[in-house]
Amino acid sequence: MDDDDRLGLIGLLGNTYLFSGLGESDLSFVADRVEILRYRPGELIFGRNETASRFFIVRSGETAIGIRDACDRFDEKARFAPGDAVGDIAFASGDSFGAEAIAVTDAELVAFPGGGRSLDDIARERPETAAAILLRSMAMIGDRVRSVQKLISGNVPWVRELRKRLYTEPATGLWSRSFLDEEIPKTLGASAALVVMKPDRFKDLVDANGHAAGDAAMTLLAAALSARTEELGRGWAVRLKSNETAIVVPDADARTAGEIAGKLRAAVGAIELPASAGAAPFRFSASVASGSWPRDDPEWPSLFDRVYGAMLDAWRAGGDRAVRVARSGQNGENPP
Repeated sequence: MDDDDRLGLIGLLGNTYLFSGLGESDLSFVADRVEILRYRPGELIFGRNETASRFFIVRSGETAIGIRDACDRFDEKARFAPGDAVGDIAFASGDSFGAEAIAVTDAELVAFPGGGRSLDDIARERPETAAAILLRSMAMIGDRVRSVQKLISGNVPWVRELRKRLYTEPATGLWSRSFLDEEIPKTLGASAALVVMKPDRFKDLVDANGHAAGDAAMTLLAAALSARTEELGRGWAVRLKSNETAIVVPDADARTAGEIAGKLRAAVGAIELPASAGAAPFRFSASVASGSWPRDDPEWPSLFDRVYGAMLDAWRAGGDRAVRVARSGQNGENPP
């Protein structure tokens, strides 16, 4: 590499985010530890889920990242021109590449670290340079996180729709267990009612009439749960797993939790499968448990475990009942 090429390389490195805070000496050190790679159009640069042990800077030509579909077609997500970094986020976070990268044209890329080195090798050779790169990595990740947070906090319609799709259970339209675990605890307010429900003898229904009858029953059960939150004008109806469901209502006391449990049990008992479901007459009943946060337990995960356990105990004991957990530190259960 002649002097002009080397100066051009150092200039390219200095304009790359991860190296932009380095001095001339550090940039010269980095330039000696990169690898220049050349690719033909369509040639793979890195694969999806490959460990991001290095990242790339486009020196000439164009590259793209994307995902291959089931027919091996490349669905391009982004294209990169000279001066752009490719795979730097995954490298900075110590993650794997989330997409595949290919050359679109004849392309020349600068890979760091090069020559089979790792960032640990760089750190052993020159700790202060590696530390500076690490700090830039952390800053870059922080900037991206803040950008995402700002976008989400904007609460624009398409973000709300994306959030709904992410956390909605597709078969019933209920919120998912992930939503209950990740989002609901952030918005409980000063108090919250929790009701967990499991239909009794559901397996008997499916065994006797097939999965179509079970799907029809779940649709009706989901409607019964959603009706309770619509009646109150707030709250979430959640599908936990299989036929186990829950209702969470913010700013609701223990009395409200017990009333929801009783109404839900009655609503399930009134369900009749339509003739189109092809099921023989079946008497629905449910095992329901309720609790109040923070009255019955100041820790939300602990309250959920206790209410869920009380529901299972009622179900195993024959079902068709609604129970309420006792306050934390007390024995037994209070009647709803």
